[in-house]
Amino acid sequence: MPRDIDPRLLRGFVAAAEDLHFTRAAARLYVAQQALSRDIRRLERELGAELFVRTTRQVTLTAEGERLLPYARGVLAAQDALLAARAAGERPLLVDLNSEGMVSGRVLARARELVPRHELMARFESGLTRAATEILAGRLDASFGYADGLAPALRSGLAQQLVRYEQLAVLLPYDHPLAARAEVPLDALAGESVYAGAGNPGTLEWTDLARQLFAGRSIALAPPAPMAVGAEEFRRVMAKHRTPVLAVVDFPEMPGAVLRPLVGPVPLSPLSLVWRKGLKHPGVDALRAAADALATREGWLEHIPGSWLPTTVTTSMPDNP
Repeated sequence: MPRDIDPRLLRGFVAAAEDLHFTRAAARLYVAQQALSRDIRRLERELGAELFVRTTRQVTLTAEGERLLPYARGVLAAQDALLAARAAGERPLLVDLNSEGMVSGRVLARARELVPRHELMARFESGLTRAATEILAGRLDASFGYADGLAPALRSGLAQQLVRYEQLAVLLPYDHPLAARAEVPLDALAGESVYAGAGNPGTLEWTDLARQLFAGRSIALAPPAPMAVGAEEFRRVMAKHRTPVLAVVDFPEMPGAVLRPLVGPVPLSPLSLVWRKGLKHPGVDALRAAADALATREGWLEHIPGSWLPTTVTTSMPDNP
């Protein structure tokens, strides 16, 4: 008797023993009938016994097959229980969405559908630089944002996957002269100071993107200001300072402000999913699959010819543990 038997061989044997029909058993296991027959022959060789009597009309168990069947079922039941216990005990995957109501939330929702037995927990760090620091410290697992704007020391510890080219927009006080326009040309912001997280150590990548976009357009970066947290606090700060804010077209509605897409040219921000290199978790696989599926279905990786992109755009960064 061999010391170890591949559980796959036992699973094939049990399916064939229950169906007594190799073609039906193979379909049940989602394998080719020839592959199942090979596994049964291998199991018979390892055990040194015939398990089935095969004729052109029927398949029946031998006495050795009858004797093996309850033990094989017991082994597979124990394996299934072990896998279920491991899945139940898998720690939650902590996923930073930056803000509520964004595209990242749609990716997370789809990923949860793909792995319903695993827990994917949302967090809101409001800045990829801060989130990346938390990921490398092990306090977060994944996040979304302009990954190419991260400092090299942060990027070196992360893997990334491009998810979408997001059109940039501007949040304006509702009575701002540009608020009446359906779209705001970049040239129309000349002479304005636009807030893009300057002075916030958690959003350095966003400030870098804004600095590239504003260069040569007479648009100034608004000076550092305390970050407004929550819709009501945002309304109060917007009413007090009246400073336009750089955002994306999917940014959630804010009281006291209107969101207008930027054009002339259309500026795009490359949104990436990032995670710690070497991290193995079904939730990461689900996030990547969800992002791929949504990007393909909705054309997230297409962009308008002549649109503006920051100077460095990395489509992917391999995960090399």
